[in-house]
Amino acid sequence: MQPVLAAALVHVFTASGVVCALLATRATIHGQFQAAFAWLAVAFFIDGIDGYFARRQRVHHYLPQFSGETMDLVIDYLTYVFIPALMLLEAKILTGLSGVVLASLICMSSLYHFCDEGSKAQDNCFVGFPAIWNIVVFYFFAFDTGFGLVAVVILACVALTFVRLKWVHPLRVVAFRMPTLIATGLWSIAAAFAIYQGFPASPWVQTILALVAIYGVGLSIYFGRVVSR
Repeated sequence: MQPVLAAALVHVFTASGVVCALLATRATIHGQFQAAFAWLAVAFFIDGIDGYFARRQRVHHYLPQFSGETMDLVIDYLTYVFIPALMLLEAKILTGLSGVVLASLICMSSLYHFCDEGSKAQDNCFVGFPAIWNIVVFYFFAFDTGFGLVAVVILACVALTFVRLKWVHPLRVVAFRMPTLIATGLWSIAAAFAIYQGFPASPWVQTILALVAIYGVGLSIYFGRVVSR
């Protein structure tokens, strides 16, 4: 295969994430939230492996005029932020003016993260809350969280977006990689069962999700010293 064609196919693969975003939006509008999360999961998978193919095929070298990074950010904003915020409104987890305000805070604060050129540390940790609203909102559905706690979590995450603390990337941070990979694998299995079985999740799924969340937050606190600009 010609190198330029191979590089272009990597971009097509990345671009397929926007199709997942479209289908997730359609499912959300029709109240099919399990399907919406399934499409977000596919987009999450694509986002997790397209970088490997991009590096392997030397995409930037063969197609220097096309920014795969920009395309990736656009798709990530849709699947990590905008669609999850829309899901909260469509599922009536957020209602009324206060709900619109909270959903808007999710969208607006995440723009800061996506535009912050200092959002990655040298050890591959995120700096500031990394706008993983797809994960946060998934927990709201899995645990059938009430409005009060939802509002508190949203406001806390929005505030932490602007705090220069480290948050561990589950795949790229070298320290504690093996237990983190195991936790990520267990989380993925539990999340798949939750999507398949429906919301709220069963008790054993909730237990795994809660334990992995505690592990992830604890690890981030361990790494979470203030990062100077």
